[in-house]
Amino acid sequence: MIGVPDETKGEEVCAVVVRRENAAPLSEDELVDWSRERLGRHKYPRIVRFVDALPLGPTGKVLKRALATGGAGGSDGPGPGRT
Repeated sequence: MIGVPDETKGEEVCAVVVRRENAAPLSEDELVDWSRERLGRHKYPRIVRFVDALPLGPTGKVLKRALATGGAGGSDGPGPGRT
């Protein structure tokens, strides 16, 4: 989960998801619905991005700034914004 700039609200919650090879197919709507049931109103993602891999730094930590600017490797593209 990262924050991405939003013209209306200032910042919006975005989930960056790496799919497992043998996992069942998952749509953006299914992920948002699942999150909405389990997370607070201000915490569930309105935007979902599916990527092949997360960008990692030399110490193996996820580079959140690269995710926020769209620098995730192998992105399928940003999902549509949700309200």
